Amino acid sequence: MMKPLFRKQSPMMVGIDIGSHSVKAVLLSQQQDQFQLEAFAIEPMAKGAMSEREIQDIEAVGNVINKIRKKIPRSVKFSAAAVSGSTVISKIIFMDVALTDAELESQIEVEADSLIPYPLNEVSMDFEKLDINESDPSKVNVLLSAARTESVESRVAALEHGGFQAKVIDVESYALSRSATLCLQQLPDDASQKVVAMVDIGATMTLLSVLEKGKTLYTRDQVFGGEQYTRSILSYYNKSYEEAEQAKVNGDLPPNYTFEVLAPFQTMLLQQVRRGVQMYLTTSGKENIDYLVISGGTSLLEGIDKLLTDELGIYTVIARPFADMNCASSVDKELLKQQGPQLMVATGLALRSFSPWHI
Repeated sequence: MMKPLFRKQSPMMVGIDIGSHSVKAVLLSQQQDQFQLEAFAIEPMAKGAMSEREIQDIEAVGNVINKIRKKIPRSVKFSAAAVSGSTVISKIIFMDVALTDAELESQIEVEADSLIPYPLNEVSMDFEKLDINESDPSKVNVLLSAARTESVESRVAALEHGGFQAKVIDVESYALSRSATLCLQQLPDDASQKVVAMVDIGATMTLLSVLEKGKTLYTRDQVFGGEQYTRSILSYYNKSYEEAEQAKVNGDLPPNYTFEVLAPFQTMLLQQVRRGVQMYLTTSGKENIDYLVISGGTSLLEGIDKLLTDELGIYTVIARPFADMNCASSVDKELLKQQGPQLMVATGLALRSFSPWHI
């Protein structure tokens, strides 16, 4: 039997994005077709608890999640988290359209040895039927995702240590795609029918998800993030890591930092985004991407959206997923305005409460 990597639709649960530098959480409710933000929280990650998106110290991560637990209504017991990085594999495979889910599972298990570059007893897999293959209507496109079971189980254990029951372990790039619908109002009216690239720039990892008409066409994880900017501040101005992080946030830096630190980092960021876009265009045969939505802590650097618009020729906005959403009275709206772009993955995970989407 497959070890399930993903679960089906679940009760209301908090989306928890376990990152290298912080844990971010979002809780949504739904009335008819409207979402409401019930709570959100960001807590710094304990130093050394994560390395390259893998949990190194389950107890330390669990203790951070427990701080999140105290900011979420006690009635909410379930959570959704996600895996990412080099140990996560997602592939579109083509299967006979007449196969049932049970038959698909059996067939995928038979073929998995050639599809997954890890021993099958070390991975958790799941799949979802997508749509009929356009070039061969006798086949159905099936999204197969797999991750190292160790990565899945460490997240489950950290959530449980923090006081939550894990209901879903998703893939970060698909959680990012899911939250894209909340940002479409920031784009021109035709965005729902166009090719939209979501780029989430975290501390150590940049996620790229490309969508067209609500369907994910392409995903990619790149090892690049805001930590490189922090380390440049650290080395140039003889600050501790914590001082550099704080200076980055409050802008307490010498006037010449723009040329010494900011401009070189912007150039690196531009190169990373351009490379990701080019790889998508090369593999897809598409001519262009119509719109770009950037998120993550690094998206808050002043002028990043304008830089990408000017240099790539792609209309770019910073994600504001809660701009048109009602908020509970307990939500700090000013803090949300500042931190909202960092919450895209957590929001995509929270949306798993309401409809099964991509696994």
